Order: sequence, then C-alpha cells, then structure tokens
Amino acid sequence: MKILKSFRFRLEPTTEQSQCLTRYRGCARLVWNKALALQKGRLEAGYPLLSYEELARLLTLWRHSEEYGFLANAPVHPLQWTLKFLDRAIRAAFDKSNPARFPTFKKKNRDEAGLRFPDPKQIKLDLSTKDADGRCVLPKVFLPKIGWVKFRKSRTIDGTIRNATVTWQAGHWYISFQTEIDVPEPVHPSESAVGIDRGIVHFAALSDGTFVDAPGWFRRHETKLAWEMRKLSRKKRFSRNWQKQKARLQRLHAHIANARRDFLHKTSTAISKTHAMVFVEDLRIQNMSRSAKGTRENPGKNVRAKSGLNKAILDQGWFMFQTFLGYKLHWLGGWLGTVPAPYTSQTCPVPECGHVSQANRPRQTTFRCERCGYEGNADTVGAMNILRAGLARIACSPV
Repeated sequence: MKILKSFRFRLEPTTEQSQCLTRYRGCARLVWNKALALQKGRLEAGYPLLSYEELARLLTLWRHSEEYGFLANAPVHPLQWTLKFLDRAIRAAFDKSNPARFPTFKKKNRDEAGLRFPDPKQIKLDLSTKDADGRCVLPKVFLPKIGWVKFRKSRTIDGTIRNATVTWQAGHWYISFQTEIDVPEPVHPSESAVGIDRGIVHFAALSDGTFVDAPGWFRRHETKLAWEMRKLSRKKRFSRNWQKQKARLQRLHAHIANARRDFLHKTSTAISKTHAMVFVEDLRIQNMSRSAKGTRENPGKNVRAKSGLNKAILDQGWFMFQTFLGYKLHWLGGWLGTVPAPYTSQTCPVPECGHVSQANRPRQTTFRCERCGYEGNADTVGAMNILRAGLARIACSPV
C-alpha cells in the first residue's frame, strides 16, 4: 500500500534568498488575481470558464509581454500550480454536492498560497550536518532559481519526495516535503470500536466513559489578542510601527494555531492507536457556526450568546480532528465512520428501550430516560448512541 506523508520544516534563507522568495510569492499572487479577474469577467458576461490549459497558455503570453515580463524571472512551475489551485477552487465552488466558497482576490501579506515545486528532479537535498572543517551546519535543500537554502531538519524524511511547497507564516519561511511511502497492508493491533461525541464542555466524550478536555487555546489568549489588536488600531496604517505590531499579532495567532494543532495531533494519534473502528457525528460545522447577526431589516436573536457559541465551536477544531483521525486510522489499518447527528444525545442507550425525547436531557450534562429511568452523562450517552448507530450501519450495508 502506498501512503502520502508530509514533513514540514522551518527554512533559514539568507537575506537575498528571502527577497527572492518574497518576489516569487508576489508573482504568484499577481497570477492568481489576474486569472481570477478574467474568470469572473467571463462568468458575468455569460461566457464559459477557461480551462487550466487555456490559462497556462495565457501565462506564457504574460511572461513574454512587456507589461508582465518580470514573471519570467520567477520559476514557472509555482505559477502554473497557482493556476491549478485557482481552477480547482472555482470548480469546487460549482460542485452541487458540496459547494465551497468562491475564491477571492489575494492581498499582500494575507491569504497567500505557497510556492509549489512539483518536479522532484529539481529538488535536491544535502543532509550533511558537518562541513569540510568539521563544524556543525544545517542541512540544505536546492530549489529552482533560489539555490541551496538551509532548513532545520527536526525529524527523518521517510519515503520518496514527490514535491515541495514553500510557505510564509508569522515572519518565517517553511518548506513542506510530500513523500510517497510503500508499506505493507496494515493490520490494526486492536479490535475495539468506539463512538466519539464532540462537544464544548468536553472536547470529546468516548463511548467507554473517557473524556478528553481541550485547553481552550483562543479563550486563553483572548484578552491578550484584544489588547494587541487595540494597539494595532491606534497606529497609522501601513507605517513601520503598524507593520511591527501586525507581525506581533500574527505571531500570537500562529502560536494559538500551533498549540491547537499539536493537541489535535496527539489526541487523534492516541485514539487511532487504541481503537480499530471510530465513529463520529456527521456535523455541518459551517452551518453550526454561522453568524446570527442577521440584517438591519431582520436582526437576529441572542446574537451575543450565539457569537460566544461560535467562538467555542471554532476553537475546538472539530473538522481538523476528524481529518487527522481519518488518515491516521487508514495508515494503521483502522476505519473512521460517520453517522447522522440528530437525536444522538436524546435517545436512551438501553437497547430494550431506545426512547427518544427532548425531555430525556433535562440539563446540558445530564441524561435521564423518562421511560426506563436510565441515568448517565449526556455526552457519554451521545457517544454510545453514535457507536451503536455506526455498528448498525455497517451491519446493514451490503458486502
């Protein structure tokens, strides 16, 4: 079985290399915005969208024109992949089964895609840690039109490199290597199955009675974030001090995101190694965290409470947790399944009963069945019902 893995490291480019990467990133942003403006104009005029191949031919014309001739100084593959990413994003926006948001124009230093180097023949690694004089040095990677760039190798790179992506985040450059590894068909060491109910009070409640609590990354730094944002608002826009304060704010956001990702990785790894089958609710997180503000003509209700609930939902990282669980279980020979979300915490888990009523949950954390009198934690009951529904769907599904 072949699996794909990603290895991300921090780059340590020289000042000249950093300037080159910044220019190339600006070229990719220009190509994205110019192609997006062209596609939106065609949609508004009623013309069909251009395919990626047609956009790639336009890119060649832009690189040889007088106005955009500077694009020829940038490596061509990252610019081509920028067009590929745009084409995928537009197609996904018109996918009726699961429509995504229509792509938007990219601003400088905001929402910029990375530079994708897709040809593994152009990517070279020098993993030696000592120079000719015996001094310790950092490993290096060779990238087209950039040269040898040092990076901090924190772990072994397994498999064959397929591509590399250079990104910018909170004042630092990072490189991600995507590798392909050929492994034997895995057999999960466990035979147990578990249901997981994701919530706000507890990050996750397992059907075996275990609870996983999240640190609350955003809430923990919310006061500091507000303080730093007020400091930013008092500075002259685009001034030197404004840029310094914005970088400070970006570093704080990156710290929160890294802490959340670290927790989700550790939790998903522990669960995927312990259980061979995991079932979760099929949550529509985008709908659950939608703003209740409404419009001026039709204002929303309980906007303040709904805003707090939205913050708590988004701070949990439920979708990222489900994604991590899915591929880690696949690597280990396990399986992740989803079940419909309605009534999982209002149904009695006793097989002989199964009574469904909103009154079964008198309080947020308490479950008490009106019919048979079963009592338990509402989140644990929800996880038990998720497990039962998941096993039932497997039993009824055709082989």
